[in-house]
Amino acid sequence: MRSLAFVAAVVFIAIGLLFVAVGGTDRGPAIDITSIDPNAVFDPVRAGDELPPGFRQLLPRDAIQPIYVPQFVRATEASWDDETLVIGVELGGEAKAYPVSYLNRREMVVDRFGDIPILVTW
Repeated sequence: MRSLAFVAAVVFIAIGLLFVAVGGTDRGPAIDITSIDPNAVFDPVRAGDELPPGFRQLLPRDAIQPIYVPQFVRATEASWDDETLVIGVELGGEAKAYPVSYLNRREMVVDRFGDIPILVTW
């Protein structure tokens, strides 16, 4: 089951990266996401819109902060055992692994492969 989830995640990420690559080089203006004020972003619930029937909002919007500056070590230096579940991304000969145990708590990692921004989510 874990290997199926890993393969599905890798396929999902590969499709997203292919979508970005096929979209051309014009990606629009670069946005410094660290300068965005989360309170200034429109929140339909805070604005008074009703939640859909049967929907329970346990946490307020943006209550879980993404990882904006991930830290990496070489695979030979990692202390995880071989059974650690990761989401792997490879682009242009560069490969990175994002452990699901961290993503369970933070859910998103904002990262870059060279000048290509990516979002790894779980």
